[in-house]
Formats: sequence, C-alpha cells, structure tokens
Amino acid sequence: MADFILAIDQGTTGSTVALMDAQGRVRAAVNNEFPQIYPQPGWVEHDPAEIWASVEKGIRAILRKKICKPGNIAAIGITNQRETSIVWDRQSGEALNNAIVWQCRRTTDFCESLKSAGHEKAVKKKSGLVLDPYFSASKYRWLLQHSKGLARLLRAGRVAAGTVDSYLVWQLSGGEAHVTDVSNASRTSLMNLAKVDWDDSLCELFEVPKDILPRIVPSAGVMGHTRGLSVLPDGIPIAGMAGDQQAALFGQACFAPGEAKCTFGTGSFILMNTGEQPLTSEAGLLTTLAWQLGDDAKPVYALEGGAFICGAAVQWLRDGLQIIRRAPDIEKLAGSVSDHGGVEFVPALTGLGAPHWAPEARGTFTGLTRGTERGHIARATLDAMALQNADILRAMEQDLGKRMKPLRVDGGAAANNLLMQIQADVLGRKLIRPQVIETTVAGACYLAGLGVGLWQSTGEIKRIWQVEREFRVAMSAAARRRRQASWEEALGRALL
Repeated sequence: MADFILAIDQGTTGSTVALMDAQGRVRAAVNNEFPQIYPQPGWVEHDPAEIWASVEKGIRAILRKKICKPGNIAAIGITNQRETSIVWDRQSGEALNNAIVWQCRRTTDFCESLKSAGHEKAVKKKSGLVLDPYFSASKYRWLLQHSKGLARLLRAGRVAAGTVDSYLVWQLSGGEAHVTDVSNASRTSLMNLAKVDWDDSLCELFEVPKDILPRIVPSAGVMGHTRGLSVLPDGIPIAGMAGDQQAALFGQACFAPGEAKCTFGTGSFILMNTGEQPLTSEAGLLTTLAWQLGDDAKPVYALEGGAFICGAAVQWLRDGLQIIRRAPDIEKLAGSVSDHGGVEFVPALTGLGAPHWAPEARGTFTGLTRGTERGHIARATLDAMALQNADILRAMEQDLGKRMKPLRVDGGAAANNLLMQIQADVLGRKLIRPQVIETTVAGACYLAGLGVGLWQSTGEIKRIWQVEREFRVAMSAAARRRRQASWEEALGRALL
C-alpha cells in the first residue's frame, strides 16, 4: 500500500530528505550539506548541481534504511530555501550560472535605483514585497545579464528560470514539468498577489521575460511525476510544494487567521495566517501568499517578517570567532553568565531585514569592557536572535491592531531551551514548541498527502500535530522595557 510521503527539504546549507507515514510520524531523515560559495563580500552562491547531488544522495540513504519500498511512496513533497534563483538550459537541464542565494546582496544598487525612480510603492502594491535584493526578480535580471551564451539560448527558447522548487521538480520529472507553487511565486516580486499570476509590468520593470518563468500551481495537488531517475522509479506523483517558511506555517497547523509561527534557521522568520484576504503592512512587513489547497480553493495569505541572520550568527561564533566548538555548545556557554553583561550584538552580517530593511547595515558589538567574557558574547548573541524577532512581532501587532496569539516555534535552534525562554521573555508571549520541530518537512508532507488524498482535510492534520513543551513569560514588564531600550540603542548605531 502506498502510504508514505517522501519529503525533500532543500535548505540554505544542506538538503534533508525525510520519510513520513500516514500517522504523521517522521520515520527517518537524512541531511547532506553542500558548499557555500562567497565570490566577494556580500555575495553568496550555490552550485545547482551540488544541490541536486545532495538531494539524490539523501534519497538513496533514505531508501537504504528499508523502512518502505519505493512502490510504497504515495507522493513527494518539496519545501525549499526561497528567493534563491537559478537559470538553466531546458535541453540539457544544466544550470547556466551558479544560483544566487537569498542572502546575496549583489543587486543592492539596482534595487536602490528603482527606489530612487519611485517604483517601490507600485512594486509593493502588486507583489506585497519591498524593493530589496533579497527577492528573486533582481537576481534573475543579474543572471540573465551575466550568463555566457544566454542570448543565443533565449532566442532558441531554451532558457528556464525558477527558484529551487522549480529546479527540483524539473530534475525529478526529467524536464517535463516547469512549475512553481503560489507561495514560492509570491517571493519573486514578479507575481501579482491579487491575480495570483505573473504581472506583465513587474516582469518588464525587472527585465525578466515571462516565457522563461514556471507555471504557477497550487501548493497541494499533482504537479508532475518522477521520470528517468536513477534513485526512484517513474510515476511517483510530486504533489506538495511550498517555500520553507510557508511550509513551516502549514506544518505548525496554523490554519486559522491570527495563528503564527517563528522558525529559527539560518535566518529567523515569523509568519502569521491572515486568511483569504491579503493584509497590506504599514510597519515594514511583507504580505505573502501562504498556500493554496487545490485549483478550486481560495489562496490563504500571511504577514511575514524575517531576520536574515539567526542560526547563522551561532555558526559565525563557531567558525569565525571560534569561541565554541559545536553550535549546540552556545546554550551552555550563554548559561554560564546571569545576563548579557551590558554587551549588545546586532547581527547585521548581511544587512537588516524586517522591519528595518537596511541592506547597508553591518554587524556591531557594543558595551564591551575588560570584564566581558565569552559567555557574555554568547548570551548577547542569543538575546539578539530573540530581540530582532520581538521587533518583527511588534510590527505585526501594529498592522493587526491587536495582540497576537501564543507563538509556535520550530527549526533547529528551537531545541535550545535557554533561547526559547529568552524569546518568551522579550516577546512577553507564551511559546509553544511542537513534538516535531523540523516543521518544514512536516508541512511538505502534509501538503503532498492532501494532494493525493492520503489525508482528506486540514482537520485530520490538526489532530496529528502535538505540543512538546510550552515556555511561559518569566520576565517582568519593567525588565522587558529596560532590555528593549538597551537593544534599540545598539540597533541605532548599526543603522547609522
């Protein structure tokens, strides 16, 4: 009986392949990292061939566990790092350049030129996004201008462009399907949120031909089948797809308006379900499309705020400053001191995201004294991860006009109990951590399962989702205000 879902969670630093059964249990997961490429300061690239190789390797490893036979896989679900942009040859399937990663800032000057020309208001009204190098459109433009032989391939109709989800479906389907789901399309700056289709004027503004873009499809439903692979048989439906943050929102069972989650990954991202109508932000947040469950279903929208550096700050302490040996060591080191000791760290290592949108900002440490220890640096880093999320939450509440419900948390760093307690304290909100904290995988599986009828409704999925632990607020309101004031002073220096 085909009652397993194979999930591909293609992330910024590695690809996870996982297997979920019909009861919603993740039976196995394998992660394979791949190289990060930094051609010059502020630039970040991936080799698409390395991405695909990491996915193939993960699929082989999962099948070697013999939990199920390939014939027992009912569907494949995909979730992916968003905004990362790829162009490839439709004929050979080979990428025409390295992928430009979502963190990359190389198109800052172009985005600033569009702002200076007065285009930001129109772009935000149509796409829900601000003009920032974070999003895919300016990356596509750069790739189209800097890939060798591209003009000839364009004339021959051989160029395909897409985010990582599109590239993976192309590879899985042997080039038969060039698609993207509504959530990923909404992160490009090229999709009209109201029409849920590519916008002619936005494509013209960013100089991206519409005919190279993928077809936009719902997040749940069969969008292709495996073909010509060495790792899987032909004919397995690819039936669920969403950008990683939308997949995490779905995986957290945030199906009702007002329900929200925060994912602690390379960056940190808060998304809140706003229902079937897009809510325009006046506080520096993004309006995005969360998912669409089939052709006849109405799209569900979300408000989003993201901080570019979260878990990446811990990696920097490990690899750059070398004050910890392993990323999990930060919890013990930060817990060795009672507080941050006056040290503030603004982790603007690749600029600042929501609600500031300051690509020129750079990381800063303030408050250092002769008494500063490694523990204070570690604690200031955890505090910063939580405080930047608090800034996003307050912006969300400003847009909503009311307090949010308790926040659901997930991602690798959500396993850090000290960080979760700090987050609850500086937010002034209860946090809820689920049993499965890698909810991007869960979201991809739930969408694919719905896409092939393994589950019939979100109500069934709601019953599968379970709480592991709650973190209640332990900080007084007065202490929270003092902590926020210290953070805002340091933030002001980083934004100078």
